[in-house]
Amino acid sequence: MSSPNDLTFHEFEEAAELLSADPQASTLSISASNTAAEDVTVDLSDGDEEQENSELLGGQKSSKSFWTFEYYQSFFDVDTMQVLDRVKGSVMPLPGRNFIKHHLKSNPDLYGPFWICVTLVFSVAVSGNLSTFLSQKGDPAYHYRPQFHRVTVAALVIFLYAWLMPVGLWAFLTWRKGAERIVGSYSFLETVCVYGYSLFIYIPTSVLWIIPFEWLRWMLIVVAMVISGSVLVLTFWPVVQDDTKLMAVATVVTIVLLHTLLAVGCKLYFFQTAVSVPAAGPTTPAPHLTSTTPALFLSVSTG
Repeated sequence: MSSPNDLTFHEFEEAAELLSADPQASTLSISASNTAAEDVTVDLSDGDEEQENSELLGGQKSSKSFWTFEYYQSFFDVDTMQVLDRVKGSVMPLPGRNFIKHHLKSNPDLYGPFWICVTLVFSVAVSGNLSTFLSQKGDPAYHYRPQFHRVTVAALVIFLYAWLMPVGLWAFLTWRKGAERIVGSYSFLETVCVYGYSLFIYIPTSVLWIIPFEWLRWMLIVVAMVISGSVLVLTFWPVVQDDTKLMAVATVVTIVLLHTLLAVGCKLYFFQTAVSVPAAGPTTPAPHLTSTTPALFLSVSTG
């Protein structure tokens, strides 16, 4: 059992001599060194997690498993102001402003593209039905029937375009990046996000397509294609411009042509004015029937 003297403070001789030689010398306790070591360990772990998150889908902050709901929940982690800023950037493209660098800022989302595609599906289908109804409203032979299959067709076309085109373009840019070291590329999620927001301009355009003037509809198509196509060209041209001249021009032209095909196809299918065929007039009876009618009547009366 320890005595009371063992619990008193003992000053080591070497430490006392050092302090007497240099009174201003600083000392470091063991607890402080342990605390500093713990702090260093925490900082290193945070840096590793941040580096791993930055490499995941272009900077998406998600460390969950691919098969969990929390993994996809991070892709919808945006506020209203961010979505509005990206929508504004998609309808007002400016030269020299890359949509990914100036609006996404290494934080792409799927919230905006998903709801833009859903809204566009219903706006195109409903506006197409209203356009057909208004164009045939004065025809007495026309009977309105809701064409619900247009919703299915619109959803199939728009969602396939919004997903297959980014997949193909991302795969192509990744391949060119491996073939030509000077060619850059975007992450898959960033490519999907750009295509999703570029379709926003077609929502008000599809509503205005209800107006039954073909010249106005085609003018709206041209305006929408110029605005939406400019977003894609200004975003992907800086990536492919370092490639060979032929490949760079071919890539941009293909992007614009497929985007134009989507707009023209939707207009021709959903807003094509139906031509009503007038009903046929009453047919005159055949001559042999009219000639035999008196004889038949006479035979019946005499009998």
